[in-house]
This record gives sequence, C-alpha cells and structure tokens, in this order.
Amino acid sequence: MKVIFPQVKIAEEVAVVAQLAAAIWREYYVSIITIEQIEYMIGKFQSISAITDQIDHQGYEYYFIHNGESVVGYMSVREEEDKLFLSKFYISKEHRGQGYASQASAFLEQLCKDRNLSHIWLTVNRDNESSIAVYEKKGFQIVQEQIADIGNGFVMDDFIMEKEILIS
Repeated sequence: MKVIFPQVKIAEEVAVVAQLAAAIWREYYVSIITIEQIEYMIGKFQSISAITDQIDHQGYEYYFIHNGESVVGYMSVREEEDKLFLSKFYISKEHRGQGYASQASAFLEQLCKDRNLSHIWLTVNRDNESSIAVYEKKGFQIVQEQIADIGNGFVMDDFIMEKEILIS
C-alpha cells in the first residue's frame, strides 16, 4: 500500500484536519488529560482558525497521511534553524498499528534531508507512554523535560524528544 502525504493548502482541507483533530484528540487523550483540557486545546491549537493562523502566519506546514483511499491521519511541522519541529502527528484509531507511522517517519526524514536539517524534535506528554514507545522505536530520545503554561489554568507537562538525521 502506497501512502502519500499531500500538503494541506486550502480552507476545505484545513476543515478536514480540524474535524480529524477533534475526533482523535477526544478519543485518544481522555485517558491522559481532562476533557476540559482537551476541549480547550482543540479550540486553541486545532480549530479551523488556529490551524489557518499556524499555516498563514507561523510557518507551519500541515500534511495529510493518506492511504490512497482516505485520510488516516495528519502531521504538522515547522522548520526551526537547522531542525524540524514535529508539532502534530496523529493517526485515527482504526488505522493505528498498520505501518503508517513508519511511512510518515520516512517522509519526515526525507523532508529533513531535502532541506538539510539535522534533527527532528517534538514534545510529548510525559504520561503518553504508548506514543513515547513509538517515538523511541523510531529512534527518538528524550533530551529534556518541559512544563508549559497554555492558559486557562492548564499546563502541558512534556518530554522533548529528538532524533538525529544523517544527511548524506
């Protein structure tokens, strides 16, 4: 199965990402953070207006993870100096464990090589054990801990993970 990663560019595509984000976040994070924090974070970071602002004004690029038949997930990245920040990386529940994360990781590594970027880094909730395990399997290492105040009395209590990309 050939997975493709079309870049999100138009308003209709942003709406698909926002809808996907809301469904995935509500399903996945309920065992890690409160529903109140999930709803706040969806509104602040993954609403149509937030995603549009990230693309238009903050340098983020969004990509669908598409299996040739349908969108199964999405990613968001931003170049920061000589590194690629992986801001979002989500796959719908029914499509997890089918190799999409591996193919998406290969896509991101090629993006780094094409742009001469030396590392991919990300933040992950320190209680998100399954995602941490996936990232470690993909070669990421925990390099730092971070607590970020995101407003409304909520914080993101994260690990910063990083993977070196060998540029040939």
